[in-house]
Amino acid sequence: MSLKQFYDNHIFDDSLKQKTLFNPYYVNVQSGLDDALMIDGKEFINLAANNYLGLANDERLKKAAINAIQKYGQSLCATPIASGCADLFESLSQKISNFVGLESSVFYPSCYQANNGLFQAIAGKDDVIIIDRFSHSSLVEGARTVGCKLRPFLHNNMASLEKNLQHSSKHKQIFVVTESVFSTEGSIAPFAGIVELCKRYDAVPVIDDSHGLGVIGKRGRGIIEHAGIVNYEGIYTASLGKAMANQGGVVCGKKSLIDYLKYNSSHLIYSTAITPSILAGIQAVIEIIESEFDVIGKRMWYYRNKLRDALIEFGFDVKHAEAPITSILTGSSEETILFAKHLYQKGILATPFIYPSVPENQGVIRMIVGANLKEPTLDKAIEILKTLKPI
Repeated sequence: MSLKQFYDNHIFDDSLKQKTLFNPYYVNVQSGLDDALMIDGKEFINLAANNYLGLANDERLKKAAINAIQKYGQSLCATPIASGCADLFESLSQKISNFVGLESSVFYPSCYQANNGLFQAIAGKDDVIIIDRFSHSSLVEGARTVGCKLRPFLHNNMASLEKNLQHSSKHKQIFVVTESVFSTEGSIAPFAGIVELCKRYDAVPVIDDSHGLGVIGKRGRGIIEHAGIVNYEGIYTASLGKAMANQGGVVCGKKSLIDYLKYNSSHLIYSTAITPSILAGIQAVIEIIESEFDVIGKRMWYYRNKLRDALIEFGFDVKHAEAPITSILTGSSEETILFAKHLYQKGILATPFIYPSVPENQGVIRMIVGANLKEPTLDKAIEILKTLKPI
């Protein structure tokens, strides 16, 4: 293959952009996630970010990050195993472990790396990974790289999961993998039931709580609290870039397993340590949630319910959701992008999900109302949505 052929084979297909005359991805953001979002010099209502609790631009978080930069600088410029990591790394790992109710934790540069690196370290070709068919691509790709048997089960379907477990006894180790909150629709995994099935069939449960941490549970502590699980013996991962308003990923579980990952997970060992300013920011967010979740969480849910109820009243096809996520069914990829374009032209930034992120012709526009927005801002968004005809 010639060099020209190689590059010709790797050209982005922009036919959808040409049809709709719009590209909703990689917009040029010129501000922090405040009440008004600046894009290309214009103010937008931000319903796209995963800033559930509205803490990404909180002054306390920014102050903690700045103080950490003053003490540690911007980076330690090495992997944590090679030349150490900030003392915040260890103290925060224990703090977040206590927060979610597990023994120990370790931080990765992203949850994508955490989910990929986890399976490479713990699973082998003689194992089987049974995974919810709607699980995030980081979980699916992480499982595929191992080379073991991969079996999808029907979304949140306990009968389908048990059937797969019954046919997996010949494998050396069984893993059952799911998300807590499925981000394109807002459904929540029946995790207590999944854990019970795992106990019955000697399987290891693995839960990605990226959209649950800081969001669900009576105190915002995620899926384990939400499901009422005591002494969870499985593996837990989460993004720290959503409600936690920072960056990075975390794997939590038994101390023995976390210690094993520190020396056997290549995605951790060969990645530059997460920066001290980020660690300090995560610590600040945990402290805010611990003291203020009752107030912030109520506002988050109030906003979500207000938006959802208005959309239903206006005739939009809104997906049922158990989490503070509102998704409008919009149909084909072209219809979905066009609806996102109409919103954008009216000053609303929302997230379009199209195939292959969702099944073909089942596109959605997802909206998340951060608790930091002012109520008149949400009211304005609702008035704009009222003027748009449902797809």
